Amino acid sequence: MINAKNWLEFGQKFHGHKCPAMPNGLRVGAAAMNALGVERTGDSALHAILELGDNHCATCFADGIQVITGCTFGKGNITKSHKGKWGLTLVDKKTNRAVRVTPKAEAMLANKRTEFFTEYRMKGVPPTRVPDEVVEPLVQMVMNAPEEKIMDISKVFEYIWQEPAHTFNGFVCEECGEMTVMEYGRIKGDKKVCIDCANN
Repeated sequence: MINAKNWLEFGQKFHGHKCPAMPNGLRVGAAAMNALGVERTGDSALHAILELGDNHCATCFADGIQVITGCTFGKGNITKSHKGKWGLTLVDKKTNRAVRVTPKAEAMLANKRTEFFTEYRMKGVPPTRVPDEVVEPLVQMVMNAPEEKIMDISKVFEYIWQEPAHTFNGFVCEECGEMTVMEYGRIKGDKKVCIDCANN
């Protein structure tokens, strides 16, 4: 069993500040892994599909997911579906099984009514400037609440992941001299160039 509490300190260092959304990601990620009976991945055995969008509150959730599952943007085994929601579908590619975990709306709304949000974040105060006595109780609440109070966990279902093609092919742009992945190359006159140089 994966215990989210074991990852809190590292998660906060990785994330850079205390807030409730990153710990929420830890809890949701741990619940998904435990439902599938899988360990944190060091390669790409798992794939996380986040329903987050861009430029909205609580996207810190994604860092909790990355920390605890090992699905990272660098490894390419985490994607966003841009739905503006906080759901996670975690896919075990070895067994073609998946589970979807979502934070409960009531729990998230309760968080948004706290001083952390109303007196600080919604007034534009950076999270690093929120007093610890304001944010720490919220972090502890997220970390210690029973799963059934803060999230919904689907039944495990079949999910066949279609692995995108992975390439090692590259070339040196004939204008700027920078390495470029072959599939992103463009032809400009008689030169093979990168996208930036093709657009100049």
